[in-house]
Amino acid sequence: MDLEVPNSFKEHYRGPRFGIKGSMASCKVSGRPMIGTIIKPSIGLSVGDTVSLVKKLIGAGIDFIKDDELMGSAANSFFDDRVKAIMKVIRDNEQRTGKKVMYAFNISDEIDAMQHKYDLVLKEKGSCAMVSINSVGLTGTKKICDRGELIVHGHRNGWGMLNRHPLLGIEFPAYQKLQRLAGVDQLHVNGIQNKFWESDDSVVASIKSCLQPFLGGDGIVPVVSSGQWGGQAFETYRRTRTTDLLYMAGGGILAHPMGPQAGVTALKAAWAGAVEGLSLEETAKRSPEFSASVKKFSNL
Repeated sequence: MDLEVPNSFKEHYRGPRFGIKGSMASCKVSGRPMIGTIIKPSIGLSVGDTVSLVKKLIGAGIDFIKDDELMGSAANSFFDDRVKAIMKVIRDNEQRTGKKVMYAFNISDEIDAMQHKYDLVLKEKGSCAMVSINSVGLTGTKKICDRGELIVHGHRNGWGMLNRHPLLGIEFPAYQKLQRLAGVDQLHVNGIQNKFWESDDSVVASIKSCLQPFLGGDGIVPVVSSGQWGGQAFETYRRTRTTDLLYMAGGGILAHPMGPQAGVTALKAAWAGAVEGLSLEETAKRSPEFSASVKKFSNL
């Protein structure tokens, strides 16, 4: 259910290098969640297709993009080619605007291969590496986190088999402490009114556990995802009272009826309304982009 460790663990485990503060600073975000989305190249997008979508999302004002957790290095999108092409777009945008969009490249692999992939992201001036933490294990995760040069986005794919039965496995408050010992900076927590099996109460407990100090260190970024759009911002904020989040929406951005830029604008408007204490309906009246989201997604 939970666990505690003595302070002497600090002598052996450095913990997260960047956490909430470093992640937010890298994206130049304050006072609101980082807004992110997922590209699904595992369904067959070429490197060129992926780059075109990255350009569109950067133009829309996105803060964060990540590889699909199922995506590694496939014939349609070799890892090295994808990193080089995407980072050129990100660097060019940073030169023009001063904002560096965070892209989490999925480096999950055997340890030597992960090291090579990490080195390439670093060489191309990336800021983030994604690790499927249940696939590579605590030792593999810690090996990558100990490098300390890139923000590490921890994806918990496979979590259901560790947690779902009440008499087996581990609860998230304990699990996230193990991942923080390993050093992850960002960790998936599911989302309010999500598309999977997890209850809202469980999601809220997960978010709060990531934000609590541990071994003298600050919190890590709860990554809210799974069927999210702006409509869940109100309940998420009401129950957690925090904007220290990475709020991930796939269809909520890419399937917005007015286009991806309106999708990003709608999410920002929803969070602004939630923090100001407005209702969903009040926020929709003052934001045409969010109003379109309500019409599109509220019955899903």
